[in-house]
Parts: sequence; C-alpha cells; structure tokens
Amino acid sequence: MDTKLILTQDGSHTLYVPEMDEHYHSRFGALTESKHIFINAGLASLSQREISVLEVGFGTGLNALLTALQAGREKIRVSYTSLEKYPLDPQLVSGLNYGNLAGEGGNELFRAIHHAPWNTPLAITEWFTLEKRETDLTVEGPSGIYDLIYYDAFGPDKQPEMWSEEVMHRIASATHPGSVFVTYSAKGNLKRMLRSMGFEVEHLPGPPGKRVFTRAIKM
Repeated sequence: MDTKLILTQDGSHTLYVPEMDEHYHSRFGALTESKHIFINAGLASLSQREISVLEVGFGTGLNALLTALQAGREKIRVSYTSLEKYPLDPQLVSGLNYGNLAGEGGNELFRAIHHAPWNTPLAITEWFTLEKRETDLTVEGPSGIYDLIYYDAFGPDKQPEMWSEEVMHRIASATHPGSVFVTYSAKGNLKRMLRSMGFEVEHLPGPPGKRVFTRAIKM
C-alpha cells in the first residue's frame, strides 16, 4: 500500500494510506491519542506488577514504545505480543519521530523495538519483552491468555472484517475475568458484541478530536 508520512497536531507523526483514505492515528495528535487510550485507560488501569498485553495492529510501533517506557518507569514486567498482517517498510519507520519525542533513550528503544525479529520473543529491556507476530487475525486466533488487549486495527468502516463477531470471539477467548480491552472505536455494534461475550463495557471521554472511546472488562 502507498503510505505517506504526515505530522499531527501534537507534533508527532502518523501515516496516511490514500488507498483506504485512512490514518494510522488521530490527526489531532498521534502520541496524545495513544497515551490517552492505550496507556492511561489501559495499562495504567491495572494494578498487578506483571502484565501480559496483546496488541492487534503493531503498525508504527507507537503503542509498544509507550508501553515499554511506562513499564520501565513503573517497574512493571510487561510481556507484549503484537499481531500485524502488513509490517511496515523499515525505511518508512526510520522517518517516524516517536523516539525523538520520547525523551532520553527513546530513539534507542524505538529502534530496538523495530529491529526485534518477527515471530520470536525478545527481551527489549529488563521490564519489557516483545513478540511481534506476522499473522492474520481473520484466519488465525491469538494463542495465550492476556491481561490487557490493545485493539488498534483500522476502523470498522475501512476494515470491517477486523471487527466481525468471529474475530471478537477470538479476542474474547484470549482473556480471563478481569482482563481489560481498550480501543478507540465507540461503535454501538462493538459494544453489543462485547457485552454478549461477557464484558462490562463503558464509553470514556476521548482524546482531542474524539468524543468517546471504549473500555471493556471481562466479567
């Protein structure tokens, strides 16, 4: 896919896919959006000191970077598994400015995340272990059980197959009571599906440019 690097309103990059007329992150602020939804409402909502994370949509690696940084600051051991059907071209990744914005050591950490091999777990830091899996969730469900789900696929109107009942069942089967599911989407159909699969669902105030997003807890 033809993909273009653009600058969002908080100074962080995102990618635009003209073929789909879709952005990887909010144009109002990629970094702001990811911190608000996945870190503050997701990772920071859990109290345990060892957390397993499943991310759907590795994309630019921004969520992985922010999670690794948070894990180091809070001394939380995070095992992070990320699913991606279409890994980005390394040349495109090299233009992203997330490492510069992350503070001291950010560039080295961002490079380590992207240089990590696919389909093999690797300890990136003392606190953060990463496994990037090149796979198609519409064909094969994730293995393992996770404390936290980052659902960051392209939107339901652009990639509806990723928001089907079959795929959501695969995600639900990888959770346990107390697992947290977070996503930027607030579609009513998603809410109904999650409730039917045993989740308690809430809409939380969104980041700039978005009224609400979804957090759900497996009961």
